[in-house]
Amino acid sequence: MSKERAKRRAERLVVLEKEKAARARRSVRRQRRRALVNSLKPKRGPSSGTLYRRSRAQRTGIAIVPLVAALAVWLLVPDLALRIVLIAMIVLVLPALVVVVLGRRF
Repeated sequence: MSKERAKRRAERLVVLEKEKAARARRSVRRQRRRALVNSLKPKRGPSSGTLYRRSRAQRTGIAIVPLVAALAVWLLVPDLALRIVLIAMIVLVLPALVVVVLGRRF
């Protein structure tokens, strides 16, 4: 009886050791993967090349306002050449307007 218990205990220990080794391998793999993902993520702040950040609403406004203005020019101005010139002016003046209206954020 004692030998059977010892044999079963030894089998349980072998199974537990295998599970422990598998958990350790998974943990090491998970840590490596996490380190790789963290190394690929962009870093925040000026050191990552990002000079300033704008809020989502500001970025949306920067994208939508010129589109609405171009649409208004396209619909309200009858002459094609004038349409093209006005839309080109919107594109050229947009960066300056963004800085004047929203300011520079570093």
